[in-house]
Amino acid sequence: MTGRLPVPLSVLDLCPVPTGASAGEALRRSVDLARHAERWGFTRHWVAEHHSMPGIASSAPAVLAGQIAAATSTIRVGSGGVMLPNHAPLTVAEQFGTLEAMHPGRIDLGIGRAPGTDRATARALRRSAEGLPAVGFAGQLAELRAYFAGRAAVGRAAEGGSASPVRAIPAEGNEPALWLLGSTGYSAELAGRLGLPFAFAYHFSAANARPALALYRRVFTPSARLAEPYCLISVSVLCAEDAAAAQWRHGSSRLSMLRLRAGRPSTLPSPEEAAGRSYSEAELTVIAEATGSDVVGDSGTVIESLGRLIASTGADELMVSTSTFAHADRLASYELLARAGGPGEQPAPAPLEAFPAVVPE
Repeated sequence: MTGRLPVPLSVLDLCPVPTGASAGEALRRSVDLARHAERWGFTRHWVAEHHSMPGIASSAPAVLAGQIAAATSTIRVGSGGVMLPNHAPLTVAEQFGTLEAMHPGRIDLGIGRAPGTDRATARALRRSAEGLPAVGFAGQLAELRAYFAGRAAVGRAAEGGSASPVRAIPAEGNEPALWLLGSTGYSAELAGRLGLPFAFAYHFSAANARPALALYRRVFTPSARLAEPYCLISVSVLCAEDAAAAQWRHGSSRLSMLRLRAGRPSTLPSPEEAAGRSYSEAELTVIAEATGSDVVGDSGTVIESLGRLIASTGADELMVSTSTFAHADRLASYELLARAGGPGEQPAPAPLEAFPAVVPE
């Protein structure tokens, strides 16, 4: 396939922290990326939730999404996602109700059920050593939705035992667009039965994509929010002016994933560091498994590969995650993708004093 892609393009931002950079620099670069993505015609910009990872600064998606929404004007902004087992549903409702109240019609609340971190950090977040079973997640999700609808969770009053409503202000009347995220059949089936849009994490579970999306469509039940199934897939992409440059820059991600799989997560290494290291056969196997679904190359190759992926999965939207050592290279990758396969460039955004443009390396 050549030419423009047949579905909308969006951004999944992990807020990578390159070696030698600060978390603050990484966060400001995410805001800068969002402003560029808006101009290039991307539909939405989601930020992830990861914890205790030196190379990822996106640990508080509600806070970062608020900064990005304030720095932009038209692009949809949200979480990809909030890991609900880590949070009280009331807190999530209040946070994203606040965002929706301040930026009406632009906020997405993507919900996942994985911890997004290691067991020790998950215990610190949850204040408990116990995990959350699947049935518990469904109950948490129902509670979250009830806060937005004004059907408050009910507790017992201190006196007389009468029912006492718990209200989420300003969540009531300010419900963002709710999505379920996942990489297995469980989330796909739950999203389908609830009539919610579904986002599948192809970038780390490519083998499960087609069966999960098929299950989602098979069990889908129309809802007040969604009449027909709608699914996006998130994929790791690195686009450059030529294939050699793309592969060189992708070395950072390959070494980073190797360290992560070995239990030694780090800041994002430079391409020079990645190229200067020797790799054993076992390490090369790990890298191939971890990054095998990444789409890397010049714009023509990338568009062709993404076109085949869309055709084979039937995805309604493509969400692209790109991590590079240099901020300028990340911007270039998204711009090349947008110009080659996206909807076309939009008017330039107005100047923003609170968030001055980040000067690329």
